Amino acid sequence: MEKFFKRQWPLMGLGVLLALVAFYLATSGRKLIDESLFGDIISGEGLMLRDIHYTHNDPDEKVKWVLDAKKVKFSGDKSKIFFHDFRLRVEPENRPWYRLKGKRGDYSRDSGEINLWGDLEGISDNGYRILTQHILINQKDGYLRTEDRVKIFGPFFAIEGQGLFVDFDKKRLRILSDVTTTLRKESLT
Repeated sequence: MEKFFKRQWPLMGLGVLLALVAFYLATSGRKLIDESLFGDIISGEGLMLRDIHYTHNDPDEKVKWVLDAKKVKFSGDKSKIFFHDFRLRVEPENRPWYRLKGKRGDYSRDSGEINLWGDLEGISDNGYRILTQHILINQKDGYLRTEDRVKIFGPFFAIEGQGLFVDFDKKRLRILSDVTTTLRKESLT
């Protein structure tokens, strides 16, 4: 055993030295990262993340949100969230899930509004799809609306028109103008 230590002590010493250097770099690197992140947030610039996957469970509202986005930015006061190239999945308890994808969006914690823009496509668990360019969702007041052209289609019908208003509490959907509705023959029998 003594011969082993005599031959290997330089390598063991080098290993211990490398371990100490790695420990020092790891702890000082963490301090630099923490300081720079907090500095950016405190300065009012906000925080930007890339390629994120965010999940939020809200037991009070009985809903789970999953957001995947290429880029997300939080305002300096953390009251607004901006996201680009997103996929949003909402899974309410005891109701069908739905997914939305689009180019960009923002969420205001103060107003409870979610604005979504750019080639929006929504798909629900019960087989319906919606296509439009802009949607405003107001969580606090419980509605969804847009002034843009809307197409909604599914297993039984297709509706196209200008503008949309959905009241979540009353479970009512209204196309505002220039409405064309097509019923599928199977839905009448």
